Amino acid sequence: MEWLDRLVATLDSIVWWGPTVGTEKIPLAVIALLGTGFFLTVRLGFIQLRRLGHGFAVTSGRYDDPEEPGDVSHFQALSTALSATVGIGNIAGVAIAIHFGGPGALFWMWVTAFLGMATKYTEVTLAQRYRAVTTDRDPAKWEGSVSGGPMYYIERGLGPNWRWMAVMFAFLLAITAFLTGNAIQANTLADTMQTSFGITPWVTGLISAVLVGATIIGGITRIGAVTGVLAPLMAAIYVGGALIVVLMNAGSVIPTLGLIVREAFNPTAGIAGTGIGALLVTMMWGVRRGLFSNEAGQGSAPIAHAAAKTDEPVSEGVVALLEPFIDTLVICTMTGLVVIMTGVWDDKHPQQLSLGGGDAGWLIQLPDGNVQRNVAPPAELRVENGVPVADANAPRFTWHDAPVDTFFTDAQQTQPFTGTIIPARSLALSADGTQYSNLYGNATETGAPLTMMGFQVGLPGTFGRFIVIIGVMLFSISTAISWSYYGDRSAQYLFGNKIIIPYRLAYVIMHFVGAVVPLASIWALGDVFLGMVILPNLFALILLSGQVKEMTDSYFERKPWRSNEEAHERWKATRNEP
Repeated sequence: MEWLDRLVATLDSIVWWGPTVGTEKIPLAVIALLGTGFFLTVRLGFIQLRRLGHGFAVTSGRYDDPEEPGDVSHFQALSTALSATVGIGNIAGVAIAIHFGGPGALFWMWVTAFLGMATKYTEVTLAQRYRAVTTDRDPAKWEGSVSGGPMYYIERGLGPNWRWMAVMFAFLLAITAFLTGNAIQANTLADTMQTSFGITPWVTGLISAVLVGATIIGGITRIGAVTGVLAPLMAAIYVGGALIVVLMNAGSVIPTLGLIVREAFNPTAGIAGTGIGALLVTMMWGVRRGLFSNEAGQGSAPIAHAAAKTDEPVSEGVVALLEPFIDTLVICTMTGLVVIMTGVWDDKHPQQLSLGGGDAGWLIQLPDGNVQRNVAPPAELRVENGVPVADANAPRFTWHDAPVDTFFTDAQQTQPFTGTIIPARSLALSADGTQYSNLYGNATETGAPLTMMGFQVGLPGTFGRFIVIIGVMLFSISTAISWSYYGDRSAQYLFGNKIIIPYRLAYVIMHFVGAVVPLASIWALGDVFLGMVILPNLFALILLSGQVKEMTDSYFERKPWRSNEEAHERWKATRNEP
């Protein structure tokens, strides 16, 4: 699998970092996301501030007209989209961003969310305008009556000459659904269950795959019904637990917020290093994990929102404003505060170090304080009394990309290791000839286990630990359920209705596969496709932004929600008739 790791690393460098200018790499994907969000924010007159309240009103259902075209209500469309966005990114993704980029990464997640609200509004409004509605199809059936998303507004909004870009987007999103929306969710769930209860990953993968499959085979109607219950439940449990931690450490809130802002522009902590290179690393990790969490600009959520019952595209666009707000500015912030306030984000903890595991790696410490990761391992690493013996510029063994300073042969760390680590054989050979496939030492944690440590430290007893476990279970399964719809709409656009059932079956199989592969590999591959899929969508949003501006101005001048409110009241009255 070494060739795959090299390929993924190369693609990741191209997609997320781009060319080198002088001595620094320019993060093109970061610039594209933030630049598009800023452009749309200004062009739409800071829509995320002016119309957020209207979005809450529409979501409440007071303007719902059941006679309008679509498959699900505004609330169910938002719940489905939130079930996809509020997922592992809120638990594991935030912890990963802070682990690699330091506390300042959370600030860049906030920036991504604020600008992303305008981006999400734009793509959802366009998805509603250019969706395909089949009036002779029963919306309760597995295939649904509505299909929409970037592939439709690229082809129909920009014209048939741009169909090649619509096809490219649909293909990339169908693959992304397998990875970021499915395999990563299963992987993190399996990792958490193994860490917490010692459950073999394939067992977790099999059970969660059955649950996902039983839901998605029923199509968007069943998905909407399930996520309409899961999304509010999981958010309430997780945010409630995090809020208790924050309130118990209320005196640390202001200092923590100050640390986050300072580290955003002058990072000095975390394994990113120091200097301007670290600033780019901090920004990049905050933006990419922010995108993974709220999906603004990715073009996935518009597929769910396109199914909402409405004949006013803007009415669903304002509902979409709530997604980055709830997902990142509320839930991700809670995770970040827990991880930072409890001090676990830069602590080293006792770990079992699998010498051939996916979390092991090698880096070189550079003279300027930065690090070069994913370097080739040495032929061997000599260790004396637990301490590596090597030159200052030699590769160092890492766990979760942070160097391990001392190695032991026992979990209690009472017996320092003396001998040689042989990376090519994934073992350590002691001076007396004993072979070890695992050693022990203090190392940093990342992902969901890091968030779990924050909750364990912040809450009494084992309560905090189970908050995260329950959150991972609900978030991962609900996200995989919602992303299946994104994937099958993309596959349907490419190949028609005949591909939907085979795609869903393949999706369930991939869910199981994702549970048993190394975490680092699946996250890295998912990030590559995540970065690739945003580019055609962002390009289309900029070109079509003028149409969104016209629709927005028209909607708020006409105020069509008033007649919808009357229709909703008449509908409620008919339901109450004997």
